Amino acid sequence: MAETKRVVIIGWDSAPTEVFSEEWLARMPNVAKLVSNGTYGPLRSTDPPITVPAWTSMFGSRNPGALGFYGFRNRKVGTYDGKWIATSAAVQVPRVWDILSDAGKRCCVFNVPQTFPVRPINGIMIASFLTPSTDSEYTYPAEVAEELDRVTGGYEIDCDNFRTENKSELLEQIQRITDKRFLAAKHLLKKERWDLFTMVYMGPDRIQHAFWKYHDPAHHKYEPGNPFGDTIKDYYQKLDEQLGTLIELAGEDAAVMVVSDHGAKRMEGSFNINDWLMQQGYLTLREPVSELTRFSEDLVDWSRTRAWGWGGYYSRIFMNVAGREPQGIIPLQRYEAERDELSAALKSIPDDKGRAMNTVVHKPQELYSGPYVDDAPDLLVYFDDLYWRAGQDLGNETIYSFETEIGPDDAVHDYDGIYLSRAPGRAESGRRQGLHLMDVAPTVLELLDVSIPAEMEGKKIY
Repeated sequence: MAETKRVVIIGWDSAPTEVFSEEWLARMPNVAKLVSNGTYGPLRSTDPPITVPAWTSMFGSRNPGALGFYGFRNRKVGTYDGKWIATSAAVQVPRVWDILSDAGKRCCVFNVPQTFPVRPINGIMIASFLTPSTDSEYTYPAEVAEELDRVTGGYEIDCDNFRTENKSELLEQIQRITDKRFLAAKHLLKKERWDLFTMVYMGPDRIQHAFWKYHDPAHHKYEPGNPFGDTIKDYYQKLDEQLGTLIELAGEDAAVMVVSDHGAKRMEGSFNINDWLMQQGYLTLREPVSELTRFSEDLVDWSRTRAWGWGGYYSRIFMNVAGREPQGIIPLQRYEAERDELSAALKSIPDDKGRAMNTVVHKPQELYSGPYVDDAPDLLVYFDDLYWRAGQDLGNETIYSFETEIGPDDAVHDYDGIYLSRAPGRAESGRRQGLHLMDVAPTVLELLDVSIPAEMEGKKIY
């Protein structure tokens, strides 16, 4: 039997487990072949199941408590308005390409989130969507940027704005960028010497957030007969066609993985967390707001505030603790009791129709391990099992909204992404349960016969 000598990882950001359904597989023969002849199954994301920290957790095999970030934006502990963005500079653990580079393996890392600013590796790195523009130094070595421009007819980092009502223009943009990503990948696979080639398509995430209501009959905004009904499935068909070419270019000695960082599902609405906290007496403003107002910490009366929230696909709740926050009012000896009371209150919130929500509230100490656990929010809230996102603006008419403060958005994130693989010389195991995205990095190292660091938290899949 042939042996695995190289590994190709194709990432589809936000790809849902619907990919494994008969309806989708009928459109996706290359994925269907991996399902029939390889190893596959749902891939549990991080908590929280969002792009950052998920991709770094996947390739570093560490939980967010060991990484020190819980989303794109993070709070500076002990401050009210101190925020920072988790770029590659925040990543303090080695990712799989760092370990392989140290072992003399050559890597091509292409469009993986949290790779800007780029860092030197043994090979090539092309940064992802946190790159400000192509005017930035977004490739290592720097001259690769000129090569990408030539191959793609002008390389593009990401869509200008995927939260827009101009769906036709957005769709054209997503298709164009996807095709340019494919052209660049083909070029790099053929031209470069590599032991690990890993790339991420952001298109699935963008198209799902923008078009899910047209695609899913269960979505409350779904319109039968709409002109975009097949847009998402058609896009995955394109991805599958490109996947087939990439697998062929990888060669018979390459293991192939297709992965996603989390899944996706319909958005039921946006729960206005700070308006609710105000109603419940946890949050007090210095002056009342008379219209819809973007939440800002300088609006808050900290002398009378016990908790405030951040929005997004999950909500982060911060508590105003004496001795920790500058004007903290919750006595330290009352902290756990107050946190438990707030958690219970959050879980009891009904939806807009008065029905019970299946809301999950996590304490970080119960989820994470590592040196940064106490840097996490006091509570992580998944409203209605993630079907409801959290809005943080103030002055909404009710605590329930059906538009978001960041623009049109139809989908939320789901806990499970996807895993598919086949590896020459390895026995494939069909559908697997219990896979976690932290299992990917140790599996890659094992396939390439490189020692797995003891600090990695995942387990090899083969």
